[in-house]
Amino acid sequence: MSMSLSVYLLDVAATRALVGSRDDQLLQVISDQFGDELTRADQWFDQAIAQGAPTSFEALQTVVHGGPFPQGGSPGAFQYGYAYKRLCSLTGSHLDNSSFSPYRAGWLEAVDEGLKALKVTAVSIAEFGMWEGMPDGLPWSDFPGCGQWTHGQCVTALEQFETANRAGLEPSLEPEVENALSDCVDWIVAAAQRPGYGVIGFQS
Repeated sequence: MSMSLSVYLLDVAATRALVGSRDDQLLQVISDQFGDELTRADQWFDQAIAQGAPTSFEALQTVVHGGPFPQGGSPGAFQYGYAYKRLCSLTGSHLDNSSFSPYRAGWLEAVDEGLKALKVTAVSIAEFGMWEGMPDGLPWSDFPGCGQWTHGQCVTALEQFETANRAGLEPSLEPEVENALSDCVDWIVAAAQRPGYGVIGFQS
């Protein structure tokens, strides 16, 4: 089974504040500008919706209004994770994911080992494959995975990377891992240079 990462540069606090904001004007903008995308998503998940999962827009409404959410393990729980992803895509800038689309199991961990070889420990790419980056209250689901790197983490990670460079640290890595690390460093630099900005990534 192959997977993919979608990675966004954004103001983490402002984006997370959209959850529970009750911003109906935002919902109207999404409905007007992204209605076709929501329709395509509903066609993709038509069987789950027929079995009781919310539609894409219903999930967005629930996330923006802060609930009520079903208990974890609900067959439609994944829709709320994808709703949060849509909020991130709306408010953030999409970052290059060419090294992470598609990939197979174990790839994120392999890139993490490359980061560790460079003594970069402030961030973990494997976090994007977990659920822990989702805002509190959203029901748990296997997919999408979500992780976040705060601005502070990115600043520290950039300092660690620059320290490794000054020390002339050049670990022997596979070319594919080196390419992926180059993408990660670009993400880190982009966030570290903008106060309050961080990175949120989704595995699906």
